[in-house]
Amino acid sequence: MPAKIPKLLINELVKLQKLVPADVEALPKLMQSEGKDAGQILIEKNIISDADLLALKSQLYKIPTVDLDKADLSKEALKEIPEDIASFYRIVPFAKEGNVLKIGIINPEDIDALEALKFIASDKGLTLDKYVISYQGYENIVRHYRTLTGEVGKALESISEEMANVPEKADDGLKIEEITAESPVTKIVSAMLKHAVESRASDIHIEPFDDRVRTRFRIDGILVTTLTLPKTLHSAIVTRIKILSDLKIDETRLAQDGRFSIMLGKRKIDYRVSTFPTKNGEKVVMRILDPLAQKIDLPSLGVEGRSAELIEKAIAKPFGIILITGPTGSGKSTTIAGILKQINSEEINIVTLEDPIEYFIDGISQSQIHEEIGYTFATGLRHVLRQDPDVIMVGEIRDSETAQLAIQAALTGHIVLSTLHTNDSLGVIPRLIDMKVEKYLIPPTLNIAAAQRLLRRLCQTCKLEVKANVGEEKIINDALTTMPTQYQQELISKNGYTIYKPNLKNPCKECGGKAFKGRLGIFEMMEMTTKLEEIILGNLSEFAMREEGKRQGMITMFQDGIIKVLKGVVSLEELLEVAQSGDSA
Repeated sequence: MPAKIPKLLINELVKLQKLVPADVEALPKLMQSEGKDAGQILIEKNIISDADLLALKSQLYKIPTVDLDKADLSKEALKEIPEDIASFYRIVPFAKEGNVLKIGIINPEDIDALEALKFIASDKGLTLDKYVISYQGYENIVRHYRTLTGEVGKALESISEEMANVPEKADDGLKIEEITAESPVTKIVSAMLKHAVESRASDIHIEPFDDRVRTRFRIDGILVTTLTLPKTLHSAIVTRIKILSDLKIDETRLAQDGRFSIMLGKRKIDYRVSTFPTKNGEKVVMRILDPLAQKIDLPSLGVEGRSAELIEKAIAKPFGIILITGPTGSGKSTTIAGILKQINSEEINIVTLEDPIEYFIDGISQSQIHEEIGYTFATGLRHVLRQDPDVIMVGEIRDSETAQLAIQAALTGHIVLSTLHTNDSLGVIPRLIDMKVEKYLIPPTLNIAAAQRLLRRLCQTCKLEVKANVGEEKIINDALTTMPTQYQQELISKNGYTIYKPNLKNPCKECGGKAFKGRLGIFEMMEMTTKLEEIILGNLSEFAMREEGKRQGMITMFQDGIIKVLKGVVSLEELLEVAQSGDSA
């Protein structure tokens, strides 16, 4: 990992006239050619002494110093951070008092080192006290490190032997303690899996580069770097994950897919694993499938007002299709899981076809698609119809055969829930026609065509209240004046609008310093009416469908977002990034 240039420190040395611009320009090349960081080079060239540099860092970063030559080194403290990690980030734990770990750090501007410390502290439940240390002090403690923590090096050297004793499969849900062996690699993998769940991440990305391994979590739809590791650990980490997933350890040239489960407390968490060969080694992505479906309900997903009324009306009908559309990652499956949870009862038989099963709902028969053996949505749907279902959920309508089978299922007295890939609700009908569904079959079977997107929910604890500026006010008014009359009367204000923004400068602990917590949907829903039936069977056009949407009182995704902006649950900036006012009807 290339040493980071401490820009604040360098700027301060320029101000103190210890460096000139030419020195600053030459520094990156020197660091690269000599394999040393900026401070070491400055000391070796007698620009500043080690002691003076330490004092300057303490003053500049407002962090106390510690003389490690005089400190009593704690073996217990050293064991908290493996030697590989300490050497990689130039950090050293030197004392531990209760749950407080004292850490010495060379470069307080090294964001990767600070993130690693944050990760370690979170995983171990520790509070960190940071100190600035000198290069001499760092070298002295590193010499002691190997003596005191030799088991780390031995564990790394015998990693293959340790892995050979790991259970081959984890399908039945291993306890987190069982996948935590003595080697630091297994501890790192275990901590990664646990920390991702606690961070509400949906995916874990492990990405190899020339000099490091980057770990990122996708939290609320955004990838966040959580840990950077030495490249030397990459092979061992990937091997560990492959063993848990029952993948071929010696196959590195082909992509592989697998899955495993662990127990976190009383929760069984499933991880769907995908490996992918790159020039720097295998990239691993793990999708986290948290089966706590009882957390899912339509109001918490953002389904409210007219949208909630239409869904209630549609599921009360004896048959018909509800189609949810949107791009990958827009929350369609979660919304359908919320609908299923709402209608689930002992009186009806609900059967699903999914790829993969993301939410396990008690009392529902859920079936996993396996296209590699010919068990597709279409073939599965044929079998489902022989299972006396009342409600059928088809994970996705991908082709003409599945579309026509779903239509037939609706015609023969079933409620059918499924998803499509279209931009908005208006695109559903043309898409079905493209899939060779006869026009005359659409009106009697399609109950609702819905579309959705996901927005990050503002942290309700630390969000900032502001008055909308002139531009923001115009955006809000433009959206409100095209809404149905009842919304205009309730929401339009002549005195401006109060809106909320994320507290990016000083976020709170409640949101984990992210300023956002969770996501919710914005929706638009078009219902089947006599007028819409006439449009479908006559001269079908987007303009005619848009006008019918307005006549129905349909709220577009953007308008739904504006309502949620005024309620203070999302920011206007977030809405504008995800949906534009002209995107839909």
